[in-house]
Amino acid sequence: MIEVLFHAYTPLILWTGLGAIALRFLPQTFPRFLGRSLYWVGVPWQIFGLARQTHFDPALSLAPVITIATLGTGIVLSWLALRVLVALKVSGAGFWRSLIPPLDSSHQGTFVIASMLGNTGFVGLGIIPGLLREGNMSWAVLFSVTQNLVGTYGIGVLLASYYGRSEQPNHWWILLRDILTVPTLWAFAASYFTQSVEFAAWGDAIVNSSLLFVIPASFVLMGMRLGQLQGLSSLKVAIVPVLLKVLILPALVSVGTTLLGLSGDVRLSLILMAGTPSAFASLILAEEYNLDRDLAASCIALSTVGILLMIPVWLLLF
Repeated sequence: MIEVLFHAYTPLILWTGLGAIALRFLPQTFPRFLGRSLYWVGVPWQIFGLARQTHFDPALSLAPVITIATLGTGIVLSWLALRVLVALKVSGAGFWRSLIPPLDSSHQGTFVIASMLGNTGFVGLGIIPGLLREGNMSWAVLFSVTQNLVGTYGIGVLLASYYGRSEQPNHWWILLRDILTVPTLWAFAASYFTQSVEFAAWGDAIVNSSLLFVIPASFVLMGMRLGQLQGLSSLKVAIVPVLLKVLILPALVSVGTTLLGLSGDVRLSLILMAGTPSAFASLILAEEYNLDRDLAASCIALSTVGILLMIPVWLLLF
């Protein structure tokens, strides 16, 4: 397991460190440019390639249902946590005040998104194959695809648009427009309906090469935003959403999947996917919709450490 984690996290540390260093030599506007480039080009490119390789077996129809239920649970938990934090902030409860972000609209939006969305793409699909006895990745892949479509670029965009436009009237047609213009959804649709079309060798090479660019660019962006954080005080406010993401949410998924009669590699893969670190997409959405970038980067960093501690626990229990 240590070897698997080493191979999975070496690129993360390398590219994130490069991003933190490169920020010193680049314009301050570059991180936003990179984030928007990933939103409009990089991630759609990656999803197009992933969808072409995914076999949508009707026998696995429960996987998307569990994924959507996990996303919904994450939203409810984060909303309840925000209400508790607001109450604690009003009451001036000592230690807890240091864990409470300003709680303006941009903070609340990032808090909910970081608590709900996990990095199921690189971290999830990168680590899980070495942890499963039978190596069946079907449930994990469908979890990842469903989260990207329904969660990240469906519910996630809706939440980002709502919280990021707090100073403007949130007309329903503005939210609908933001959903319908999400490039990732169009990329998935194009990929799904062209699965039966054979591409030339060079075409497949271009499609599948997205991982060579998108993942490193995501890590570089995270490194740049981490480089702008103001010490440990920035990480403190990420503790609550990270606990929701890497501990409470996968624990609830473990209970739910057990009650549904799932076991073995299927249950373990779903638990691990539910407990993946906060998604890089939370930072990309923060860039695109002007949410709290510091909180998004802090949640990603802290939850990445958290998953290292939790994986042995899930393996021991399941």
